[in-house]
Amino acid sequence: MPEPTKKIVSAFTKKPKTQTAEIGATFIFEAETEKPDVKVRWQRDSKDISSSDKYTISVEGNKHSLTINNAVHEDAVGYAVIAGVSKVKFELKIKELEVKELQKAVSPDPAAVDPKPEEPKEPKEAPPAPSESTAPDTSGPVLDVVAPEALPESHHPDTRQDLTGLFTEKPYSGEVNAGENISFVARVCGESLLKKPTVKWFKGKWMDLASKSGKHLQLKEHYDRNNKVYTFEMHVIAAKLNFAGAYRCEVSSRDKFDSCNFDLVVHEARTTEGFDIRSAFRRTSTDGGDDSGELDFSALLKKRAVHMSTEPDVDVWEILQKAPASEYEKIAFQYGITDLRGMLKRLKKMKKEEKKSAAFLRKLDPAYQVEKGHKIKLQIEVANPDAEVKWLKNGQEIHPTGRYIFESVGNKRFLTINNCTLADDAAYTCVVGDEKTVTELFVKEPPVLIVRNLEDQMVMKGERVEFECEVSEEGAQVKWEKDGVELTRDESLKYRFKKDGCKHVLIINDVTKEDCGHYRVKTNGGQSFAELMVQEKELEVYQSIADLTVKAKDQAVFKCEVSDENVKGIWYKNGVEVKPDARTNVTHIGRIHKLTIDDVKPEDEGDYTFVPEGYAFNLSAKLNFLEVKIDFVPRQDPPKIHLDCMGRTSDSTILVVAGNKLRLDVPITGDPAPTVVWTKGEKGSSKEEESHPEPRHTWTVKNGEVLTDSDGRVHVESTKGHCIFTIEGAERQDEGVYSVIVRNPAGEDTADINVKVVDVPDPPEAPRILSVGEDSCVVQWDPPRFDGGQPVIGYVLERKKKKSYRWMRLNFDPYKDTTYEAKRMIEGVAYEMRIYAVNAIGMSRPSAASQPFVPVAETKEPEPEAPPPEEPAQEASAEAPVPLAEEEAAPAPPEDGASPAEAAPTGQEEVPSAEVAPPPQPEPEPEPEPVGTPTSEPIGLCVDDISDTTISLKWRAPERMGSAELEGYGVEYCKEGSDEWIPAFSGLTERASVIIRDLPTGEKMQFRVRAYNMAGPSAPTTLQQAVTIREIMQRPKIWLPRNLRQTLIKKVGETINLVIPFQGKPRPQVTWTKNDELLDPKQVSIRNSDADTILFIRRSERKDSGKYDVKVQIENVEDKAEVNIQIVDLPGPPQNLKVMDVWGFNVALEWKPPKDNGNCDITGYSIQKADKKTMEWYTVYDQYRRTNCVVSDLIMGNEYVFRVYAINMVGLSPEPCLSKDSAYIQKTGIVYKHPSYKEHDFSEAPKFTHPLVSRSVISGYNATLSCSVRGIPKPKITWYKNKMDITNEAKYRMFSNQGVLTLEIRKPCPFDGGVYMCKAVNSSGEDIVECKLEVRQFLGITLNYDKLKCVTRADTNYLRNHSRTESGRQVSKFPYTMMTHSPVCTSDGADIKCIL
Repeated sequence: MPEPTKKIVSAFTKKPKTQTAEIGATFIFEAETEKPDVKVRWQRDSKDISSSDKYTISVEGNKHSLTINNAVHEDAVGYAVIAGVSKVKFELKIKELEVKELQKAVSPDPAAVDPKPEEPKEPKEAPPAPSESTAPDTSGPVLDVVAPEALPESHHPDTRQDLTGLFTEKPYSGEVNAGENISFVARVCGESLLKKPTVKWFKGKWMDLASKSGKHLQLKEHYDRNNKVYTFEMHVIAAKLNFAGAYRCEVSSRDKFDSCNFDLVVHEARTTEGFDIRSAFRRTSTDGGDDSGELDFSALLKKRAVHMSTEPDVDVWEILQKAPASEYEKIAFQYGITDLRGMLKRLKKMKKEEKKSAAFLRKLDPAYQVEKGHKIKLQIEVANPDAEVKWLKNGQEIHPTGRYIFESVGNKRFLTINNCTLADDAAYTCVVGDEKTVTELFVKEPPVLIVRNLEDQMVMKGERVEFECEVSEEGAQVKWEKDGVELTRDESLKYRFKKDGCKHVLIINDVTKEDCGHYRVKTNGGQSFAELMVQEKELEVYQSIADLTVKAKDQAVFKCEVSDENVKGIWYKNGVEVKPDARTNVTHIGRIHKLTIDDVKPEDEGDYTFVPEGYAFNLSAKLNFLEVKIDFVPRQDPPKIHLDCMGRTSDSTILVVAGNKLRLDVPITGDPAPTVVWTKGEKGSSKEEESHPEPRHTWTVKNGEVLTDSDGRVHVESTKGHCIFTIEGAERQDEGVYSVIVRNPAGEDTADINVKVVDVPDPPEAPRILSVGEDSCVVQWDPPRFDGGQPVIGYVLERKKKKSYRWMRLNFDPYKDTTYEAKRMIEGVAYEMRIYAVNAIGMSRPSAASQPFVPVAETKEPEPEAPPPEEPAQEASAEAPVPLAEEEAAPAPPEDGASPAEAAPTGQEEVPSAEVAPPPQPEPEPEPEPVGTPTSEPIGLCVDDISDTTISLKWRAPERMGSAELEGYGVEYCKEGSDEWIPAFSGLTERASVIIRDLPTGEKMQFRVRAYNMAGPSAPTTLQQAVTIREIMQRPKIWLPRNLRQTLIKKVGETINLVIPFQGKPRPQVTWTKNDELLDPKQVSIRNSDADTILFIRRSERKDSGKYDVKVQIENVEDKAEVNIQIVDLPGPPQNLKVMDVWGFNVALEWKPPKDNGNCDITGYSIQKADKKTMEWYTVYDQYRRTNCVVSDLIMGNEYVFRVYAINMVGLSPEPCLSKDSAYIQKTGIVYKHPSYKEHDFSEAPKFTHPLVSRSVISGYNATLSCSVRGIPKPKITWYKNKMDITNEAKYRMFSNQGVLTLEIRKPCPFDGGVYMCKAVNSSGEDIVECKLEVRQFLGITLNYDKLKCVTRADTNYLRNHSRTESGRQVSKFPYTMMTHSPVCTSDGADIKCIL
């Protein structure tokens, strides 16, 4: 059973959820991480949030919270919390009721509200609309804007905010039924604006709605002086279907700008059945795109009192046909027809009378449509079958090519366009004489789909990002956008666009935090989104700044080193930025930042801080000014140490976590300043030794001195009133009793400080597997030897599959016991376990992995005696499992009859403590019972190879593997006649083959193999008979590889490595020769083994070409093979390049092949030219095969030189062959003289180039007569039979194709024989050609077939064998029609007469 798929573990154990807020309320979003030291970021609309009056961010251990104070409508956006690679999104929603109340509070005049909306669908109040003198007619119901949560994703408003953010409220997308009203409201805060902002409303991309204000559209604006808010409204009255689409509101004020997109969806109202002609010419585009239909404001152009007729029986077309052209516009407005242009076009077609064409029987359709890549056939029928037809595309004549095919079948003419492209979208014209027919071809391009979508990415600041997608068609155009704004290739090369076939890549170099956002790629058939998150690089501190104590006139240097050399920083003194001056110098070289203060003065004393730019931490140190004072009145006070607690009690012990900084600041007094001596005694000394401890380390400093240990960890400093002892990065060996002694001439004082270093515990020992079940195991371990100075509060367990590298945690809370039952494992799969110890400081390193084990179901055999009832069941189960070991530590195969327990490995790394030192118990532990069933015996054991001292065996895996995984195989051998089986090697092997060495020569021996699994060894499989250890003679044979059976071609300098396998026993002698001579070992390396020989040449040369012979020989028996090697090189330059002739703009060149062809054929030449003025070379011909060429299209007045390269399979020759002479292209005269010539008369009388040929045909078969004629102009052809015109007779068909004339006679009979004549006539003359046609009949056939009633296709073979003519001759051949048509048969007794 396969292991179930595991989900990716999130970094959050508790995730924030979406909440619904009220205006003015405070909301808290909480999140908990798995680890307490994880860095968490909060985002609003993909932008990071920092603590401020609006937002409060707090952290307590692994708990993180975001507090939003005084929620307003603008806070109703998307939020996110990020920890590592985990990101959780959530939202804050504002109740709609509160939003409307806020709108009412901002609106200046809420009185103008429609009190009686007509049948509203929902019990909602209409939104307030300010009343003015130009208030719209609100007789229809007014629908409020739909909230963004209630709209589908495609209709969400554009909530993107620019840096200015002028909008305080943006208009939302809305839906309305046709004929109803809807309003859109936008508000702008005017506190920061010096003048009134300018607002524009657009439909689509370009239509400014300010000029469309009228009956159906009204724009209003108000200003609330109390709140300083500008309100802009757009009212749509009696909405129509063509009002639907995309709208945009733009607001601008000096250098500030903001915009918002929203959509209007108009649903079609229910209408009565029936078709109204006037609706066909009303624009009703509702696609909502950029090119959507315009709003119908044509009725507002002129104010007329027009009566809107709704009578259904009025025929508008009849009125238009009778009315004059000046009344068309009035009638269109009266009957609601807005598409005036379409109405006029249709009216023009109705009035136009079609004229019957004399040249066309059938014209082209008005338009055709075809999909891109398909083919289309345009068809016409002409009245004259001999008429010439021309096809035009956009007025240009089309010539037959592979894509354009012309066909002529009778009166029909066809134009076929194969593999249509967008370039074929054009107007096509067919011209016959003076008449033409026109059609338009529309090529439909299939939508470009996105096959592979974009993927979200999270990168570090400064890295390069690539967004890649794949579309369905090569060369397709895509558009990239970031947060709805189209991306372009700017001057800074911030964005790069790469196209590779169907792949499109957006490359962003050196990303910054501003590049975070949502990226979108759009095609005409779809779009794909992806999010980019940019994280700041963590700055590491390699060297922190240290406290300094300096004297007057000395120099103070603060120095620190960080991981990023590009990071800048600012130095502060007591919170005030330090400015460089004559004494203060700030430097930044690479990763090192320095602050140098020369000639230190008392006012320089203070706290100095270095703050890296862009990072939320700092480095601090203190500068102490050492002032030397001279007291004229000597005064001596004994030194005194002032500590709150001293001694070694638990209450006075100082705890420090390993790795942290230990700082002991001891206040002291004394005059003169005492000398301070710090000593560290032995850890855990006895009470008797406390009075006289033996210090291991001693540090002595005088007043104002700073002492640093050799390793830089210990700093001892003595200042006025304090002695400070500091250890950087405390370690476990730093634990102990520290004594401080202060002395001066007046006396001394001593104090002891007990320091205890606590750390994470040591890892536990490798766990032991006590028992296993079908899908579980019981694991036990010992506590760690050192608990880190704090009690162990529990353990964390992990397991993994043996062949995997991924550990899976079994518990997240510390487990207190040292025995654990792990479940939900897969039976038959090997697992490993490891343990972590946890104390108050943290988690230890993992223990060593346990021995591999396999969960299997226990299958116990019945025992003869039941175990005693008082014996615990856990003891028996604890000894049941047999841990798996690696191949090196696998147990040796047991002897026959040995139990699995006796065959257990003895060399394992860890042995349970019960086996090493068993506890004193009177009763021995019960023997472990076998778990599962062993495998079946291996199959197919045979001898693969044998020599005087070795044997190679191979076999196949067992057919039945049992209930546990196969561990390996054990191989044993014994001499013939002996029962003592000896293991061939220690441990097991996983392979199904083995080589056993050091066997006695000539001895007969027997071999056997066992398979091992957790249940023990299988039954052995043995060779059928004993084997004598002696090498068998084998004839030498060379197995030449297939690639060496033909000439091996290598380039000069390449490595040659020929591996030729062979066979033969004993090992044959190998000899290599080249051209019947032995090889030079300095040039060629030969390596021989038992199974192959290798010829190796490190760098091949031309002289290495030739025939190589290899011979293997055993005594007088040998085998040979030969290998041909060809070393090729670049060719030499061609020879003797000459300029043979110069005429017009052409130059004739000629050259000879190179002397050195590079040991291979010359495949071509590369010819180049250069103008002597610039000497820039351009290739004229490449891979040119001849040794002469003509260079054309040269420039008049220039002088050219030429060169030629030779090309072979290696490449171009290193040096070209240059022409000795140059070619000068002469200039012609300035005045062009038109050549005088006599116009040629191309007219020609008809002449038959191929005459008619007299023929004799068989009755009933179609016959053709062919001839060819030429003449200018094209002659008229007439056919005659016996001087009678047969042009209009249905029995004959005439064809004319490029001057070839054909007359087809359908199934001629003897009556059709005679003299046929073809006559060609044109304005220059005529010509006649004639022939005779004879039509023959078949004679009757007498068949000697008594039983034949009629002849069918099935009797054809019999007719061939038995038919006879009247002369008695057998008929062996029959015409084809006899096999397809039944002949007419008559019977007159025994014989049958068939008339064919």
